[in-house]
Amino acid sequence: MRRALDALAAVVIAPDCAACGRPLDEPSRGPVCAGCWAAVHRFAGPGGVRGRSAAAAGPYEGRLRDIIHAFKYDGRRTLAQPLAALMREAGHDILEGADVVVPVPLHWWRRRRRGFNQAALLAARLGLPVCHALRRRRRTRPQAGLHAGERRTNVAGAFTLAWRYRWPRVRAAAGLVPQPLTGLVVVLVDDVSTTGATGAACARVLREAGVREARVLTAARVAAPPR
Repeated sequence: MRRALDALAAVVIAPDCAACGRPLDEPSRGPVCAGCWAAVHRFAGPGGVRGRSAAAAGPYEGRLRDIIHAFKYDGRRTLAQPLAALMREAGHDILEGADVVVPVPLHWWRRRRRGFNQAALLAARLGLPVCHALRRRRRTRPQAGLHAGERRTNVAGAFTLAWRYRWPRVRAAAGLVPQPLTGLVVVLVDDVSTTGATGAACARVLREAGVREARVLTAARVAAPPR
């Protein structure tokens, strides 16, 4: 039945692959063709994992870059599931022993324009509880095209605890309630990492809130950050 539906959709709708633009032979399996998924280059060994602190599924280039662009900018939300599967495979050691995953937040205005936070969609499919512990308190320039120093400056002070976690923190300081993030091992989730500036800025906020360890897992990482 699936083959029949795919054949009918290929003739009537004629959808194209969101990555390569060629007609899809099996539209029911998603907006990206099997050839593009097979062409995704994945990190192996130390290229994918930096100790137990950070991991990425593959380099931000080629077909993986095209797929992430389709997911992030073209609104192909169904790509969150297969991308998260790549992340789970590459980040097994990062996810092991973690308590929660924390998506890197978008500024409310950018989220409203895009309609979703790509990091939150990925985080929801990694198999751990999702904790929206952070918020972006000011709009920042897109990190793409900035060198390492500009990226660090761009996100400096851009993140803070979400309101639901800030007020318990104040009460905890007064000895009224326990601090909810204290002692947790969290995994920060984002779509792409370049210099690690965003992850470092978010991890700093979480550690100040009492998090024991902050790790980072992304779908892709720029293999050679721009100088």
